[in-house]
Amino acid sequence: MAQSQTPDIIYTIVDEAPELARGSLLPIIRAFASAADIDVETRDISLAGRILATFPDYLQEDQRISDDLAALGELVKTPEANVIKLPNISASVPQLVAAIKELQGQGYAVPDYPAEPATDEEKKVRARYDAIKGSAVNPVLREGNSDRRSAKAVKEYAKKNPHSMGEWTAASKTCVASMPGNDFFANEKSATITAAQAGVAKITFTDAAGNETVLKDGLKYLEGEVVDATFMSASALRAFIKAEVASMEPGVLFSVHLKATMMKVSDPIIFGHFVSVYLEDFLAKHGDTVKALGFNPNAGIGDLEAKIKGNADLEADLAAALAAKPPMYMVNSDKGITNLHVPSDVIIDASMPAVIRAGGIGWGPDGKPADTKCCIPDNCYATVYDETINYFKENGKLDVTSCGAVSNVGLMAQKAEEYGSHPTTFEIPSKGTVRIVLASGEVLHEHAVETGDIWRSATAKKAPILDWIQLGIARTKATGKAAFWLDATRAHDAEIIKYVEPALKEAGIEIPILAPREATRFTLEEMVKGNDVVTITGNVLRDYLTDLFPILELGTSAKMLSIVKLMNGGGMFETGAGGSAPKHVEQLVKENHLRWDSLGEFCALGESFNFLAEAKGKTKAAVLGAAVDAATQKILENGNSPERKVGQNDNRSSHYWFARYWAEALAAQGDDADLAAHFAPIAKALAEKETTILAELKADEGKPADMGGYYHSDPAKIDAIMRPSATLNAIIG
Repeated sequence: MAQSQTPDIIYTIVDEAPELARGSLLPIIRAFASAADIDVETRDISLAGRILATFPDYLQEDQRISDDLAALGELVKTPEANVIKLPNISASVPQLVAAIKELQGQGYAVPDYPAEPATDEEKKVRARYDAIKGSAVNPVLREGNSDRRSAKAVKEYAKKNPHSMGEWTAASKTCVASMPGNDFFANEKSATITAAQAGVAKITFTDAAGNETVLKDGLKYLEGEVVDATFMSASALRAFIKAEVASMEPGVLFSVHLKATMMKVSDPIIFGHFVSVYLEDFLAKHGDTVKALGFNPNAGIGDLEAKIKGNADLEADLAAALAAKPPMYMVNSDKGITNLHVPSDVIIDASMPAVIRAGGIGWGPDGKPADTKCCIPDNCYATVYDETINYFKENGKLDVTSCGAVSNVGLMAQKAEEYGSHPTTFEIPSKGTVRIVLASGEVLHEHAVETGDIWRSATAKKAPILDWIQLGIARTKATGKAAFWLDATRAHDAEIIKYVEPALKEAGIEIPILAPREATRFTLEEMVKGNDVVTITGNVLRDYLTDLFPILELGTSAKMLSIVKLMNGGGMFETGAGGSAPKHVEQLVKENHLRWDSLGEFCALGESFNFLAEAKGKTKAAVLGAAVDAATQKILENGNSPERKVGQNDNRSSHYWFARYWAEALAAQGDDADLAAHFAPIAKALAEKETTILAELKADEGKPADMGGYYHSDPAKIDAIMRPSATLNAIIG
């Protein structure tokens, strides 16, 4: 479809399982929308697409693509924006390198990723790639704050059809371990910019000899902006890791839970410290050898294994070194993939809820379940998981058949609290001092640091903070129970509270302000009573809690409805988490069964149509939206969601049922006679051809599927895989 100036709806091209699902679902959406004169266009924010858009000068003319992320970044600042955003890869370095290699194999001459750039050209290439890795997409698109909750139909279905939950007992040895001090929490400083301080600023580093280096120039602070600075001590971190490894109890697994994808600068470094401490005996013996092979602990044990493959002595020594340490929490016991294999394999907002849902259980190297020590070094938010574990040890597992729903209002607009994806995080080269210096020469923040320390700064602008508070108040009035998750003893939170308290007073409403530990206990107690609760949080906790509570309540966070009310009047509708997407793709390639559930897409689609009706006065969009909700309800009621095994429902058959129920709802409604007449024969044909369509959809299940690429697949091959029913395709068009 040709791109219009302002499309009615934009549906994003992404990665992995959500992108595969798009190949089946989007043709259905476009066919139904076109009947209402609604155009649905795509924009490419996939990892491969971002790489190609970043390096047009390395490509042939016919290989170049537009920079859709940049264009969307401008669109979301306008009232016309209506974007359905699917989860995309927040690339770690190993993922980025793999995508580059795949593109090069397909004939795209993009440059290699310079792990240790030496020349000026390599440094420029590295800088361009660094803008792609990590959570490069979300800060660009999120020009509004987050309103994330489960759709009513989804919540009711979960209560009537409870998912499995592990048993919790007071005897569980599962626990959270965090640094005793000298972490980001302990070292944080924060200030709200005054009118006199507003303007250009810079971050500088001065070494012990007095030599000053500008780490970041051209920062622009606005009046009312909250500016933070903090650091984590590398020596304190390593002492913490050694102490936790040494204090392991028999039968308990060792694990670390970070987010090396989104915290793309800090967390890979922290991960590397865990790897090097865990392998200290091996590295003491072979450090020079493996360094010469190009091994960097930040890349994980998997990279080390690849580097030494075929060297029997090194392989034997590595195996012995691992065997001498406490057993590790495993990503895949069958394949020997440990917690420390790949930095992007254990993502805290998915891994910790999985451990908690299972009753504190992880899987060990022997393939057996065991209690787990969960190392979360920084204390800013580790208390949330610690208190959740404490609560379930005291009270037993959550009863999902009776618990209330926990929603979230998250501060994230205009890169608020971008805690790891921003270009203001640095690994310190030597002993010295880091400062934030204002245009006047005033030093806003200052830290004395040591070699290897991780220093970072983050900000939150006044307008997004005020918008977030009002959204929190509105959701509280609609829901009932709520709390602001802010710790008055933490520097940053204390500044935010200065905005919250007068806003609550002006609104005439009382909403408790609780530190994360106390807020966790409050929320769990209320939800267990059956009450719905709003968690009003900053950006990091928005990310963490919108996985933790949905995974406990619903069994997955992919079924959440995420509405981003853009500050300039547009709307963005996010479709849930993609953490399990790689495993889904692996199964598709192996046996042509895709168990990705598009329920999040259905929910977002309905909201997008409703928003379109309100924003542009397209009444037919409202009819489509209501019918989407009806179809989603029937998917749940009739058990048409994807299941895990070949022969059961998968993503494609679920889309057939969605199309059928959607058409039936449109045919039955009385608000728009033209739409009813258009969809009546479609609904009839879909029902009459049910047996044929389902058989065609299942014809190749159990056989390997060739995508033509993991990060940059072949569109024709994906179309063949995801649209295998000629009968369905002919009916839909």
